[in-house]
Amino acid sequence: MTNPILAELTDDGAGGLSYRGSRYLLIRPETLAALQHAIEATLGAAAAECLAAGGRAGGGKATASLDGAGRQRVEALVAMGSRIGWGRFALERYADDELVVTVTSSPFAEAYGKATAPVCHLTRGVLEALASAVLAGRRRVTETECAAMGAAACRFEART
Repeated sequence: MTNPILAELTDDGAGGLSYRGSRYLLIRPETLAALQHAIEATLGAAAAECLAAGGRAGGGKATASLDGAGRQRVEALVAMGSRIGWGRFALERYADDELVVTVTSSPFAEAYGKATAPVCHLTRGVLEALASAVLAGRRRVTETECAAMGAAACRFEART
């Protein structure tokens, strides 16, 4: 299967890659996992919120670039997550007050290794930005299952 994002990825010749006018970079998941482990060693539990903040920043820009409203924006971001290598995203449930997304083959969970708590904070942050845009009011997303903990998939829930 051909990934449609690859057809729209442009190289500016000066070290920059762009997709629809937004700069992207290719980075190994192990690099991010090592960064995450280092931040956790320094900050403890606060590291999760630092990583989620990064996800919210990128997710906010991605969400703002999407056309449509509600479900259309959710489906577009879920499709994009899969296409840019963040795992296989699936929309489990969407309503005015609820958003549930699962991700199989999360590169974050795979690179992190075994964990006793959820580790996909970047993905959680992206989905928090999305939930805040499509659900009533700002929504906190919880990763209720994580592949790094042995689950079959990572599961993210936003509810009122």
